[in-house]
Amino acid sequence: MEIVRINEATKHIGQDVILQGWVTHYRSSGKIHFIVIRDGTGVMQCVVKNPQAELHGAAQWDALTQETAVRVHGRVHEDKRAPIGVEVEADRVEILGISEGYPVAPKEHGVDFLMDHRHLWIRSPRQAAILRIRAAVIHATRNFLDNEGFVVADPPIITPAAAEGSTTLFPIDYFDDTAFLSQSGQLYMEALAMALGRVYSFGPTFRAEKSKTRRHLNEFWMVEPEMAFCQFEENLVWQERLVSHIVQHVLATCRVELQTIERDISRLEKVIPPFPRITYDEALERLKSVGMPLAWGDDMGAPHETALAEMFDRPVFVTHFPTALKAFYMQPDPHRPEVALAADMLAPEGYGEIIGGSERIHDLDLLLERMEQHHLDPAVYAWYIDLRRYGSVPHSGFGMGLERMVAWICKLDHVRETIPFARTLNRVWP
Repeated sequence: MEIVRINEATKHIGQDVILQGWVTHYRSSGKIHFIVIRDGTGVMQCVVKNPQAELHGAAQWDALTQETAVRVHGRVHEDKRAPIGVEVEADRVEILGISEGYPVAPKEHGVDFLMDHRHLWIRSPRQAAILRIRAAVIHATRNFLDNEGFVVADPPIITPAAAEGSTTLFPIDYFDDTAFLSQSGQLYMEALAMALGRVYSFGPTFRAEKSKTRRHLNEFWMVEPEMAFCQFEENLVWQERLVSHIVQHVLATCRVELQTIERDISRLEKVIPPFPRITYDEALERLKSVGMPLAWGDDMGAPHETALAEMFDRPVFVTHFPTALKAFYMQPDPHRPEVALAADMLAPEGYGEIIGGSERIHDLDLLLERMEQHHLDPAVYAWYIDLRRYGSVPHSGFGMGLERMVAWICKLDHVRETIPFARTLNRVWP
């Protein structure tokens, strides 16, 4: 008798199989027992009709409590009423691991309770569906970049300095010296682009921001493509193509999961390039028209990003920010040096920035000037400055936060549900 995963059960109609999983529901109607199990690939109802059916590991059938692990022997039968079109008529059930007093019941729980029990909460259908969509986003991202000739390359996680000269770093003791957990691999990716052409990294990043907003985590994952011989406009095209590919892949492969989380997909279906583009100046005019004025040079906060994004039916680029608002390595517009060739991609439905990118400064003198303006020590960045001394070329790149992307696609209230075990200002456990 073959061990079969639930998502493959439809291929075994009329055959005897073994299923392995965890009980989600159990009920009894007279001498008939109904056991619903999940195995990570799907959910299956198993019906025990035979009074001679065997139960191993317990004396009574009601021992099949929520999350008890079982092995079910039975025959697959077609059943149009079942979610996947089949069910199993079981004649033998083995209890592999009893679950007593499972704390995460199908009822309302507070956020702190659920986060304290995150190791169990992820078993719930909604949380499992979100994590499957996360996996699909990762797969689509890698697939797109790999197929477009980008080479995956891994920057260090332990670094000597910040990518953006920021103080929001986690310091660590590095053999009696101070090093930091990386907040971005971008500077290293620029070096790798000079070796390999088009590259990307995909890994964890750490930011010691004391933020409690629904958009922030202190540990999150980011994909960072970097491209040699690439200027600002081409960079935007890469970004919109990647995001559209991700969304369309999720729509094509995660319909069941999107239904589980009750996501209205009509707005996702509109995520097709080209995406609209507005400059920072145009953004200020639009914000003023809806009663949210900003002075030129002020940064936009979450309410401003939300208001702008709601003016469009797909993600929108805000471009040409004041140079003073952006990192030292971003290329000023040669025709208007007070603004940078930088852009933020804002997601619809209130999710804010999901991508930030720019053309990078490739001129040595200009880079040194910008570093001086930002009070950065050239000695700390000597290797990065070398990239402008030895065959410098125009190049561009961007960073996409995985968790914000998943939060938007799933339309979640908080990014803490987009990652298996969230690290936030007040949480480092479990």
